[in-house]
Amino acid sequence: MTLAAGAAGPSLEELIKNEARRLGFVLAGVSTPDPPPHVSVFEEWLTQGRHGSMRYLSEARSRLCRADPCQLMPECRSIIVLAVPYSNPGPLEAEEARSADEQPRGRVAAYAWGQDYHDVLPERLRGMVAFIEQEIGRPVAARCFTDSAPILERDLAQRAGLGWIGKNTCLINPHHGSYFFLAELLLDVVLEPDPSFEADRCGKCRRCIDACPTNCILEDRTLDARRCISYLTIELRDEIPVELRPRMANWVFGCDICQAFCPWNRFGPSTGDPAFGSRGASSSPLLLKQLQLTAEEFRRQSAGSAVRRARHAGYQRNLAVAAGNIVDREGIPTLRAVAERGESLAQEHALWAIRQISDRNGPHG
Repeated sequence: MTLAAGAAGPSLEELIKNEARRLGFVLAGVSTPDPPPHVSVFEEWLTQGRHGSMRYLSEARSRLCRADPCQLMPECRSIIVLAVPYSNPGPLEAEEARSADEQPRGRVAAYAWGQDYHDVLPERLRGMVAFIEQEIGRPVAARCFTDSAPILERDLAQRAGLGWIGKNTCLINPHHGSYFFLAELLLDVVLEPDPSFEADRCGKCRRCIDACPTNCILEDRTLDARRCISYLTIELRDEIPVELRPRMANWVFGCDICQAFCPWNRFGPSTGDPAFGSRGASSSPLLLKQLQLTAEEFRRQSAGSAVRRARHAGYQRNLAVAAGNIVDREGIPTLRAVAERGESLAQEHALWAIRQISDRNGPHG
C-alpha cells in the first residue's frame, strides 16, 4: 500500500518504518499473517516435553494461535514486526564474581537490567497505531504484543526480514546482533510485506552450543528448556535439579552465555535503549545482601523490573544456588538463616549451598 502527497513521496510502509525508528525501534519489517513456517518444529518440541513446566505453551488455544496468527485477530491483514535493543554486556569471561570490596555478586541477564519491557513497549506500539491512523485517515483495528501472546514471533520476524534464527534459537541481525526485544502489531491494513531473511549466517559455527554450561542447546536449533539457566531461574517454580546447580555459576536471573559467545554480537552496539540500561547494581546484585531481603523488600526493589517475575521464593532459591557456587565460608550464617526462616522453596537450596561451601572450604566453625 502506498500513501504519499505526490507520486515521488514515501510509501506508507516507509513512513511507518521511519516512525518506528523515531520511537526507538532499530528494526522494522512487514509480514503477512500466514501460518509461520516452523509450526511443525514447535509442535514436535512440545511432544518431546522440552517446554518443561511451561504448560501455557501446550494449551490447545495457545497452539492454535501460534499456528495461525489470525486466530488472535481475524481481521488481521498485515503484521509489523519491530525490534528495540537492550545492553550488550560483551564477553562474559572478563566479568568478576566479586566487587571491588570482595563481596560476592550474582549475574542478571542483560534484558532485565532496566525497566520491564512489558511496561515500556506497549505505549510505543500504541503510538505506532495512532501514527498509522493519522496517515490513512481512519480508525485501525490493531492488537499490540511484546512477548505477551501465543505467537511465534521469531518466525514472523525472520519472514519480515529482520534476521535469521540462530543455532541458539535467538533471532540474529547481521548489524545488531541478538540483544533486542521483539514486538508485533497486528493490523487490519494491507501493507506490502518485506522479503524474508533467507540466509543462514551461522554456518559451521557452534560456539553457543559449546559454551552452554548445561548443554541445553540442541543440534536441531531448539532448546531443552528443562536444562536452560533462564528457564531454571525464571520459569521453574519448583526445586532446581541438583545435577544442574553447579553449572549455573552465579546466574540469579536469566542467562546471556549463548549470546555472549555469538560472534555476531561483536557487531552490535554496546548500549541499547536508555529505558533498559542498568539501574544501580541491577546487573550484578550482592548475593548475601539480597538473600536477606524480606518478601516486601523484594517487591519494592523489583518494582518495574522483569526480575519480579521470579517472585521472592524463586529469587531466594536462585541466590542460594549462586552462593553455593561462589561464596566462601563467610556466607554460611546468611544461608543458615535462609535454611531456617526463608521461603520454603529456598530452604533446601540454602542447605545444599552450605554443603557445597563446606566441601570446598572445609566446615564452618
